Amino acid sequence: MRQRHAPLRPIWICTGCAHPWPCGPARVELLADYAGQRRDLAVDLAELLREATADLTRICPEPPDPVAAYARFLGWLRRVPRV
Repeated sequence: MRQRHAPLRPIWICTGCAHPWPCGPARVELLADYAGQRRDLAVDLAELLREATADLTRICPEPPDPVAAYARFLGWLRRVPRV
């Protein structure tokens, strides 16, 4: 069975590859799961960004960099060609 690339909370690393989530494979899975619903994907990723920021702010000595967090959760979506 194929391992899905899901977030391990509250540290927000991938359960499949231990990279920061959403990792490359998770992004591919998300695009497939939300095929034709890019706006819904963006809304859901924005909510996950909010949750990750809250989690990481709570457990880390320094809050996450907002620019890096945006790029990690939402910025990549703009670079993906629409199908």
